[in-house]
Amino acid sequence: MTTTDPVVDSRAVVGSRTIDPAWHLAWSPVVLGAFTAAAISSILIAFGTAVGLGVSSASPTWRDASVALWLLSGIFMILVALVSFGCGGYLAGRTRLPYAAAAAEEIERRDGWHGIGSWALAVVLGVILVALIAVSVASHTSPLTARPSSSEPSVLSYEIDHLLRAPRRLPSAELEPVRSEAGRILLTSSGHSGVSADDRAYLVQIVTGVTGLTGADAERRVDTSIANAKRAISHARASSLILAFSVAASLLLGAIAAWAGAEAGGRHRDGMPLPGWMEHKSRFNRRSNAWQRPTPIA
Repeated sequence: MTTTDPVVDSRAVVGSRTIDPAWHLAWSPVVLGAFTAAAISSILIAFGTAVGLGVSSASPTWRDASVALWLLSGIFMILVALVSFGCGGYLAGRTRLPYAAAAAEEIERRDGWHGIGSWALAVVLGVILVALIAVSVASHTSPLTARPSSSEPSVLSYEIDHLLRAPRRLPSAELEPVRSEAGRILLTSSGHSGVSADDRAYLVQIVTGVTGLTGADAERRVDTSIANAKRAISHARASSLILAFSVAASLLLGAIAAWAGAEAGGRHRDGMPLPGWMEHKSRFNRRSNAWQRPTPIA
């Protein structure tokens, strides 16, 4: 005669809530928090881009207006990370099933790891989305964003246009290698030694051959283009540095916000006292406590 052991569910029920006794990563709250963070950040970034809070542009001739705009855009990016990842972490902690008897610090730590999980998944989703958008933009260039030459520096497209501007333009097939070579020479303007005398003389020859300018006019145009190229490279470098620092700082602070939000969501889930910045409940929550759903008549 054989006996079978009854299957015992490892979950306990306290009141109307199901409690998990063991530590594990619940993927449903993590995915919910990640998608929420990605959605909120997408909305806020789209709004910021619409009002001009951007430090980069798809146009190769785009120029930033001021350093204040760079700093304001970086601060806005950090605020977006705090709000989006904080909300995502809160939902990850709020919707997770509570654990069985454990120390309060351990429960908060487990909720925090769920917030970190939602933050990491949201970052991966964001990277994939940005990569897909970049590939789509690169494969569908418009006449305003396309470079005349595929080998010339995109950041210096306007300076090269100004350098080789002429009443009668050469065919694109003949002008493309000239633009590429002129762009590579202008890139050296950002170095410590700048454009060498030989390169400057060669640029004067190029301007003379393409535009028909001679003497002082050709030299004046070359000197103006070199100064503008140095300024454009400096602006692009500063914009890239601020953008990279803002992204790194926003991701780091976003992880902290996700951890804190998940802990707050867990405390709200377990009926524990909330942090000071979440003490006041919303009016909708107060109304829901007093409102009772009518019992259906059988």
